[in-house]
Parts: sequence; C-alpha cells; structure tokens
Amino acid sequence: MSGLTGKVAVVTGGAQGIGAATVRRLEEEGATVAVVDLDARKRSDAVHAYDCDVTDLAAVEEVFARIVADLGGLDILVNNAGITRDNLLFKMSKDDWDSVLSVNLSGVFHCCKAAQKYMTAQRSGKIVSLSSRSALGNRGQANYAAAKAGIQAFTATLAIELGPFNVNVNAVAPGYIATAMTAATAARVGADPEEHQRTAAERIPLHRVGRPEEVASVIAFLVGDDASYVSGQTLYINGGAR
Repeated sequence: MSGLTGKVAVVTGGAQGIGAATVRRLEEEGATVAVVDLDARKRSDAVHAYDCDVTDLAAVEEVFARIVADLGGLDILVNNAGITRDNLLFKMSKDDWDSVLSVNLSGVFHCCKAAQKYMTAQRSGKIVSLSSRSALGNRGQANYAAAKAGIQAFTATLAIELGPFNVNVNAVAPGYIATAMTAATAARVGADPEEHQRTAAERIPLHRVGRPEEVASVIAFLVGDDASYVSGQTLYINGGAR
C-alpha cells in the first residue's frame, strides 16, 4: 500500500505493543515515521528514532522541531505513549496517580501543543490519540480510566479548535488487546496471561481478544484520506463488547 506516501508521521510510545504495530502499518502505507519513545531505536530507512520523555514539554517541543527539520515536515501525530500503575483507590499512591496522568494525559497535551504549530501553519494534519475501554470505568484503574476519559474530552475540544485549520483530531479506544501491558494487568491480579485472555474472551461478542495490528489498521484509516470528514470522534475497538 502507498496511501500515505510523502507523509511524515510521529508515533509516541512506538517501541512496543500497539505503538510498534502502528509504526509498521504506517510504514507499509508509505509514510516516513518518527518513533518518539524513552528508548527509541531506528528500524529502517523509513523509521527514525527520537528519544524523548513526553512529560517534559520543553523536550517535546525540541524533539518535534528536530523531526520537522530532519524529515521535512509533520503531517500525522499518533499519541500512543502510556503507562499503567494499577491499584484500588485506597491503595493507590499519589505518585502512581500523578505518573499515569502525567504520561497518559499531559503527554498528549504536550505533543498536540507542539504538533499543532506546524499543522495549523500548513493548514492540514491528522491527530489520533489512544484512549481505552477503561475510560468507561475499570476496577483498579482509577488513574488510567481518568486519563483515558480525559483524552476523549480533549479530542472533542481540539477537533473544534483545529478544524478551521483543516486538522482532523480523533481517538481510538481499544478494549482487551494482547500486549505486554495487558499481560502485566493479568499478573497484577495473579493470573496467567493466556488464561486471563481466555476469560476475557468469554465476555466479548467476537469471543477473542484483539491484536495490536487490528488497532493499527483503524489508526491508519483515521490518518488517511478516506477519513477526511471524520473528526472529534472516539472509536471503540473492542470486538463488540458493551
């Protein structure tokens, strides 16, 4: 495929899981991709690595300026960087609350703030941020759920503010996707990851958990021309679960 040929995309948290799958998919579609991560590594001539902590606004602005200088522009931003620090509310420390909100929500704010400067100037751009099914509430994830719900409201607001500049802003909200993060969630409750997936699949209409590539394909649609009139939306990718 070559639907994104000539486009420059930034994917935060692109070293593993959904982020890595998104990097691969955008590269297959023809984009030049900048992976922004705490430990980013160059993978091919079309995938470039930039180490950056998204919780640091100054560092984010500096790395986005380098990306634009190195790669010739910025057309797509995928906000995927995220962490979990799960616990029930009465056990949750303030540090765990602050860390999750800082990475998962403030990090999205920092990257969007840096990216919009270039996108509004050229009057075009696509932003997709990772929310989660947990935004609807999930036991032991008050911090993560709050951050992911915030992303949905932030997305709707940015779509209003950036729409006049021809910038589309959307979010995706995955359900149970088989990644290292969901394996860690299984471990937190003392379950084997494969058994945890089987149990979760029983509650999903499609009777299976999702794969990172299935989320990446939706992101690729939202940043492509076929989604040119889609903005301000959060699309749930959860196998039909309610």
